[in-house]
Amino acid sequence: VSPRPGPFRAGELALAEVRRKHGRTLKVLCRLAAEAVLSSPGGVLPHRDIIGQLPGQVLRTSGGTRLLLRRPSLEEYVLLMPRGPTIAYPKDVSAMLMMTDIHPGDTVLESGSGSGAMSLFLSRAVGPKGRVLSYEIRDDHHSLAKKNYRHWRSAWEIGHTDEWPDNVEFILKDISTAAADMKSVTLDAVVLDMLDPQCALPVVYPSLKQGGVCAVYLANITQVIDLLDRIRSCKLPFLCERIIEVTHRSWSVLPVPYIARPSHCQEAHSAFLTKLRKFRPLLS
Repeated sequence: VSPRPGPFRAGELALAEVRRKHGRTLKVLCRLAAEAVLSSPGGVLPHRDIIGQLPGQVLRTSGGTRLLLRRPSLEEYVLLMPRGPTIAYPKDVSAMLMMTDIHPGDTVLESGSGSGAMSLFLSRAVGPKGRVLSYEIRDDHHSLAKKNYRHWRSAWEIGHTDEWPDNVEFILKDISTAAADMKSVTLDAVVLDMLDPQCALPVVYPSLKQGGVCAVYLANITQVIDLLDRIRSCKLPFLCERIIEVTHRSWSVLPVPYIARPSHCQEAHSAFLTKLRKFRPLLS
């Protein structure tokens, strides 16, 4: 869905880009309000000077610094939104979406709402006819994830021609105690971002469709080993298909004379992603 072909309006999100030395860019996210001011290292810019402008315009701050104003992508929003726990980074989210092969209309369970990054990407993936059940054990994380999700939805509806789907149910509960909840739902996929995902597997297994995928996000390889050991010792019918980590190698290309080299800042290790597939054991 393309943005509304019109100017910025009060209440929507705007992203300001400041070009810095060596091709680096500073990004500042703000929600537009008539009386507010955008602050940057190069000076300030009243929001009233942005409201009414078309995205893609370059405006000057009080200090003369040029800012490129545009609407943020979802990737940029989740990287700049308020955080409590560390988010699942977009590079890992995209890999997990490919692992789980989520389609519009699917029902997906997420355990570990965190700051709401994965919830937002799952919301877009399943679409208006799909459903995301997002479990979180901590009240502060639960509240922040809901706030970030609602913030994005409300801003989206101002700047776009359609509504962002209201398809995420945030549930404040330990997933290991949610067996009764699972009896009335069929899950197309499961995404786990929690310290002990092995505690969730026996709960979600009965509701996950045959051949369905559970993608697990873990910071340390020792956690992956513990997960696989629990699956083996408890004889849980999950096959481990892949264990990967996603790294991006960024490059800088500087003009005249052209110099090309890897960037000083790189997106290296953030998590191990484990792909588990449910299977039906052979009857003995």
